[in-house]
Order: sequence, then C-alpha cells, then structure tokens
Amino acid sequence: MAQQHTMNVVARIHSDFPTKFGIPRQSGLVEELEARVVFEPEYRRTEAVRGLEEFSHIWLIWQFSQSVREDWSPTVRPPRLGGNQRWGVFASRSPFRPNAIGLSAVRLVQVEDHPTLGPVLHVAGADLMDGTPVYDIKPYLPYADAHPEAIGGFADRVERHRLDVDCPARLLEQVPAGKRAALLGVLAEDPRPSYQVDPARVYGMCFAGMEVRFTVADGRLTVLELMAAPQ
Repeated sequence: MAQQHTMNVVARIHSDFPTKFGIPRQSGLVEELEARVVFEPEYRRTEAVRGLEEFSHIWLIWQFSQSVREDWSPTVRPPRLGGNQRWGVFASRSPFRPNAIGLSAVRLVQVEDHPTLGPVLHVAGADLMDGTPVYDIKPYLPYADAHPEAIGGFADRVERHRLDVDCPARLLEQVPAGKRAALLGVLAEDPRPSYQVDPARVYGMCFAGMEVRFTVADGRLTVLELMAAPQ
C-alpha cells in the first residue's frame, strides 16, 4: 500500500494566466512574463527568505492543481510530439502524474518587503497559472544545477519553432505597456496544442484581464481581436 504524506502549501503564485491555455510549456521560454509569489499567512516571515536576494534564480516546487486525479497512467502523450506517441510518465513533464508536482526554474527579480503580505517574490519566466499552490522554494545553484552537456532525450529530436506574430498596433495599444512584450512572447511560442493545425480555427486565450482571439496559418499567428476577459 502506498504511503500517504501531507505537504503544506507555503505560497501561491499570481500570474497573468487565469486558465491553463496559453501558458508556456516550460519555464524561462518567455522571459518577459512577470509573476509574484505570495506566501500564505503562516509563512510570511522575513527571516524565512533571508539571503534569497543574493541568488539570481530560484526553483519553485508546485502542484498541477487543475490536473489532480485519483488514478494515473504509466504512459502519456507528450504535446511536444503532437500527442501521437506514448512515452513513460517518468520520462515526461506531463501534469498527469502519480503526484501532480511541477518544477520550475525562474529568475528572481526582487524580494519585496510588502507592508501587509510580508516578503513577496517577484519572478520572471514562470509557467504557472494564477493561484497555483507552491510547496517549496529553493535557490538555483549554478555549480550543481547547470549541466551544459546534458542530453534532452526525445525533446531534443523535436524542432522548437516560434511563430511570427501579427498584432495590429491599434490592438496592441489596448494592452498595458509593461505586458505587451510578454503577450507577444507567449503568442510566438504557439499556445495551441500541437495536434491542432486548422488554419480556419479561431482560438481564444485569456491573459492579464484580456481575451485574445487569433488564428494560425503557415507559421504566422494573427491577432483578430482583444477584449476584456469575461469575469
């Protein structure tokens, strides 16, 4: 019988993604994305993050809170392969795992001493949905965590492509200036599932309080409309 352990949620992330659709597939792919890590009340202790500001990057250990299941499958269909091949769950970063745990390396921009929220971590490049529970935070250690000679398995055999993004200036002006580069970066990473290639299909993605509607054809993403996201 599997042992059961309880993990405490120490913080939650606040990002521009209210839903899963559109979130980059890995952390660090869109460096312009900004988010905040806000500690739960019982962990709002300044001394708990003492020295963290000396590190440029941190690890976030978190829960795929929208993907928790009672059962699990030993194989998954990685989206990098278009969902057409099955690989072992432990050879993937699929959210559908025996324990729905995620791991992200993000850049630490600032440790803010907030008057009511305590220490707040401002990070860049996070691939987490708004409200995601964070179980732990650890400093990234270049001498131990960076392996330039590492081999990426089947992920290395899939060419990474970025889309050309066509967003009319009149639409982009509706986006707050500080979030425009992040939005364009997210769109260039191709938010669609890999198996969806219908050029006539109109997609909708929520980002920073807006709904972005777009199409993709011949390697070009065209933004059709920007509007206030439904509440």
